Amino acid sequence: MIRLPSPLIESLMTNPIDFTHLIDEIPLGVLILDTDRRVVFLNRAFEVLSGFSLTMAYGMKCYNILRGTACIANCPVLSMKNDNRSISCKSDMINLNRQRLPIRMTTASILDDQDHTKGFIETIEDIRLSQNIDWGKSAAYSFANIVGRCPQMEKIFQTLPVLAQSDASILITGETGTGKDLVAEAIHQTSGRESGPFIKINCGALPETLLESEIFGHQKGAFTGAVENKPGRFKLAHNGTIFLTEIGDLPRPLQVKLLTFLDDKIIYPLGSTKGFRANVRIIAATHRNLEQMVKQGSFRKDLLFRLNVARIHLPPLRERDGDIRLLIDHFFNYYKQQLDKKINGFSKNSLTILLNYNYEGNIRELKNIVEYAVNVSNNLMIEPHHLPSYLLDLPPSNEFRRAPIERHAMTQNPDPIPEGALFRNPTPLNTQEKWPAVQREMIIDALRKSNGKKNKAAELLGWGRSTLWRKIKLFKIDS
Repeated sequence: MIRLPSPLIESLMTNPIDFTHLIDEIPLGVLILDTDRRVVFLNRAFEVLSGFSLTMAYGMKCYNILRGTACIANCPVLSMKNDNRSISCKSDMINLNRQRLPIRMTTASILDDQDHTKGFIETIEDIRLSQNIDWGKSAAYSFANIVGRCPQMEKIFQTLPVLAQSDASILITGETGTGKDLVAEAIHQTSGRESGPFIKINCGALPETLLESEIFGHQKGAFTGAVENKPGRFKLAHNGTIFLTEIGDLPRPLQVKLLTFLDDKIIYPLGSTKGFRANVRIIAATHRNLEQMVKQGSFRKDLLFRLNVARIHLPPLRERDGDIRLLIDHFFNYYKQQLDKKINGFSKNSLTILLNYNYEGNIRELKNIVEYAVNVSNNLMIEPHHLPSYLLDLPPSNEFRRAPIERHAMTQNPDPIPEGALFRNPTPLNTQEKWPAVQREMIIDALRKSNGKKNKAAELLGWGRSTLWRKIKLFKIDS
């Protein structure tokens, strides 16, 4: 248990002053380092900016906290050892949420009454608001809350800021669970309408009669049960964004009414002849093939043209090379913090299973798997038996993304980032390699770790003893 200092300032005022309270009132992030560049103090502003508390950061090297370009290329503290003048420079830092932030860093020496250097003080200023660029694109492999680094996602990240600044209708397509809702919300949050409401309507969740009332509203007495006036979702979303999810399930009569609104921007509640001009931006999403539905006559061609001013297609997770591991890290770090679990990461066998699985539920399924594993694990590492049982019996996709786990090089003060965040980029396997070969390797690895004890090996793999015996016989491992 680290005992943190409670410093006082003597002789400045009549009574001693609490240094912690004083430094917390400074609106800039402040780091105080000893002569070995180890953190001895930080203020509340730096804690908010970086995500590191004093307890987490105390005694660590400053470059393990800031993790910026200046730390690698031209460390200001090292320069201070040759010159006591303060140094100011623009750089960046990566916080605990893995966001890259632009900062202005000013470093000065702390001198005693003999002009001997006793430490260093650094002020860290967040300069995102003063930059004339979109730093949302500069976050580490992300835009808003969307994470990815494959070529398809990088192209989407470049497109989203441009689309967000327009009022053009947007159609988001992709399989279930690919993050269409997240993209729609990100567009709203980075647009000029961010201060307005973001209203979501699931076109497949309600019957046609109720859906029309929900979207456009109704007047008192418009139908049986309409005992009062009700504003529709379009009116509630005035000066904001309407997100129509599952637009492919919108009934044909409502498709006509939606098309009319897109033409004149006026809504007419049920039972009313007085319209309301709604200033809303339309974003629609579907997992269906709307072009095929147009050919079948179940979706209006003119409505598709009006919605499809700009289209964003989200690729399925199985086609996003390298993103599975990145997302595993992202969700692991999130749930580890949320649940306050003492877990270092995933074991080699667990990671092999996760990287080789063919996520039909896409990102939503992966997120649920990681949340489940973090919840049920009481070990330092997440083992296969902590994963949902259905992952252990089903073969994965034909293309494998297996990669070994490598531990971060440990220093005297190791970076406290979870081991899950230190995984390497995956290396694709030879397409000729099959799932049985991977299982055989997993079994051999477990037997080595358990010194040949099959009960222990079965426990490491998360299998029953009979399952392990059967697979040993099947793969002729004894021979």
